[in-house]
Amino acid sequence: MTATTTHSTQSATPEKRIPQTSTAGPGWIKWAQVAGLIYLLLVAVSLIGSGFKISAGDQAKELFAFASNPVAGLVIGTVATALIQSSSTVTSIIVGLVAGGLPVSIAIPMVMGANIGTTITNTIVSLGHVRRGDEFRRAFAAATVHDFFNLLSVAIFLPLEIMFGFLEKMGASLAGLLVGRDAMDVGGFNFIKPIVKPPVKFLENSVLGGLPDMATGVVMALLGILTIFVVITLIGKLLKSLMVGKAKDILHSAVGRGPISGITSGTVITVLVQSSSTTTSLIVPLAGSGVFSLRQIYPFTLGANIGTCITALLAATAVAGPNAIFALQIALIHLIYNFLGVVFIYGIPFLREIPLWAANKLAEATMKSKLYVVGYVLIVFFIAPLILIGGSNFLGI
Repeated sequence: MTATTTHSTQSATPEKRIPQTSTAGPGWIKWAQVAGLIYLLLVAVSLIGSGFKISAGDQAKELFAFASNPVAGLVIGTVATALIQSSSTVTSIIVGLVAGGLPVSIAIPMVMGANIGTTITNTIVSLGHVRRGDEFRRAFAAATVHDFFNLLSVAIFLPLEIMFGFLEKMGASLAGLLVGRDAMDVGGFNFIKPIVKPPVKFLENSVLGGLPDMATGVVMALLGILTIFVVITLIGKLLKSLMVGKAKDILHSAVGRGPISGITSGTVITVLVQSSSTTTSLIVPLAGSGVFSLRQIYPFTLGANIGTCITALLAATAVAGPNAIFALQIALIHLIYNFLGVVFIYGIPFLREIPLWAANKLAEATMKSKLYVVGYVLIVFFIAPLILIGGSNFLGI
C-alpha cells in the first residue's frame, strides 16, 4: 500500500505542473497590451499636435508667448515633472506641443527642467529608510546624486544654449540627416502616420465635428494629454511586472563592474521599463543597505538619463505635417543633451566629483535634522523655480 501510494503521489506531481505551461499566455497578453498602449501613446501625441494646430491656427507662436523666456520654460518643465513624477509623460507632451507650434528654442529648457523634476521620485523612495540612521544617509545620498548631476548639467548647458543655440543646431542637423533636408513632412521616414491618422481624423470630423474649431482643438489636446497620463502609468505597471525582475538581475551583475558597465546597464534597463524613475528607484534601497556604494551607483543613474529619451523619440514618430521635423528635432535634442551631460560632466574629474560631494554633504546634514529633507524638496522643486520666474520677469530676460 505504501509503494502504491508513493507511486500515485509521484505520478500526480507532473499533472500539477502541466497548467504552469500556460503562464506563457498571460506573458504574451501583457506584451500585446504594451504594444496597444504604445499605439495609444502615438495617437495621443498626434492628438495634442493636431489639437493645438486647430485651436491656435496661425497664431500658435503667440499662444506660447507666456513661455518665451527660457527660464520660464525650465521652470515649467521642472514643476510639471515634479508634480506628475514622470519625465516620459512631460517630454511626450512637449513633443506634441512642438508639433502644434511651440518653438524648439522654448522646448529645450522644458526638457532640461523635466530632467530635474523627475528626480523627486528618488528622494521620496529614500524616505522609506528615514528611521534607520546610516542606512537613510546612504539612501538619501544615492537619491540626490542624480538631482545634483541634473542641476549641474542645466547650470552648464542652459547658458551655453541661450548664448550659442548649439543644441538646437545639433538637433536640426541630425533630424535633417534622418529625415532628409528636402522633406519637412518626414516623407517615407514616418511609417507611423498612416496608423495614427485615422482615429485622430475620426475624432476631429465625426465625434467633435459639430464644435467650433477652438473647442475642437482644445478638447483634442486635453484628451491627448489625459491619454498620455493614463498610458504612461499603465505601460509602467506592465513593464515593471515583465521586466523589473530581470532588471534587478542586470543591475546586480553590472553596477559593480565599473563606470562604463554602470552607464550601459542604467541605459538598457531604462529603455526596457521606459522610466528613469523606476530604474533609479531600484538602486536607492540597494545603496541604503550598503550593497553598492554611492560612487558605484552614480554611473548607473547617468545611464538612466540617457535611456529615458526613448519615449520622446517614440512619440516623435507619430507627428506628421510641416512641424514633424521639429518634433523629431526636440526628441533628438533631449538625447543629445543627456548624452553630452554624461560625457562632459562625468568625463572631467573635477566636475564628476561635484554631485558626489554635494549629495554626501546634504545626506550628512539630514542626519542632524530631517527638516533638511523637507527644505531641500521645497526649495529645489518649487520655491527656487518661483524665484527664478520672478527674477527673470523683474530683469526682463
